[in-house]
Amino acid sequence: MLQGFRALGEDMDSVLARFGMDLDSIDPGAEIDRGLEMRILTEAALRIRDPLAGLKVGQHFALAGYGPFIMLLMTCDNAYQAVQVGIRYQDLTFLFGRLGFEPGDHCSALVLTPPALPAAVRRVRIDGEVSGTVKLLRDMQAGLGTNIGPQRLEMPYPVPLEAAAYEEHFGCPVSFASDRARIWIPNEYLAIRMPTADPVAHRMYLAQCDALLQSRSQNGDGLAERVRAHLSLFSDYFPAAHEVAATLGISERTLRRQLSVDQTSFRQLLDEVLAEKAKKLLGGGTLSVDAVARRLGYAEPASFIRAFQRWTGTTPAAYRRNNQGR
Repeated sequence: MLQGFRALGEDMDSVLARFGMDLDSIDPGAEIDRGLEMRILTEAALRIRDPLAGLKVGQHFALAGYGPFIMLLMTCDNAYQAVQVGIRYQDLTFLFGRLGFEPGDHCSALVLTPPALPAAVRRVRIDGEVSGTVKLLRDMQAGLGTNIGPQRLEMPYPVPLEAAAYEEHFGCPVSFASDRARIWIPNEYLAIRMPTADPVAHRMYLAQCDALLQSRSQNGDGLAERVRAHLSLFSDYFPAAHEVAATLGISERTLRRQLSVDQTSFRQLLDEVLAEKAKKLLGGGTLSVDAVARRLGYAEPASFIRAFQRWTGTTPAAYRRNNQGR
């Protein structure tokens, strides 16, 4: 994805430099922590100048980048089974949103529920994930000898100024302001038999993908810091535990259990992030207490004041008097 943005003329080197990384020296066989990946891509999205960069970067996702996951799909009996298997093993893809399936009488939809993201980066992330998924479908159709591309699309944000470019890019009608992203595919395409179907190879790739998922679910190292870092991306609105868990590629139950082992909780981590943000905003001295409360998502200043006293043992006004300018 970063290579795609750079090919579009966007400055990704300075983004990675903030994390002590160099795009040209990253080991392509290594795995990146999902929390760190989200932080890097959020920083990248904030630098993007082209409003259509998300659409364009999706075209840089090649089949080879999916590893055994793509072979698992290609050895399915038919396109419908490939869709269901893809949903089951979606944590092995580039997606941060959650993929589902919505059946219909004549068309059915791949449904993408976007992850909890800061408003400034939401559109570019959704565009990249939808564009990349459509690219995957079109790459697979080369092996099927038919068109399994979308009949129409729905996007989950208001109509952008560049709306006409979306229909040109996807080659089908595109509507906006939906609750989720939907890629509608005619049911007749889903019944097409895969010419590369191979039950023996399919079982082998199933075992490989299961092993990958298992290894990731057992890796809880540094989870509290990953949650804290992800929450730090937000202001005005902060995601719930199940949204953060989905972004990090684990279940909410696993998230809460592993945080409990680390003797902390999601609520405690959120309070720590809110307290740190509040202290920085109050120390700056340019925002009123009411404005700081709104910046942190509080509808009423009184609720923020009570919370701040619980976090720090003092009021926001007293904290500002004692710490302004530090």
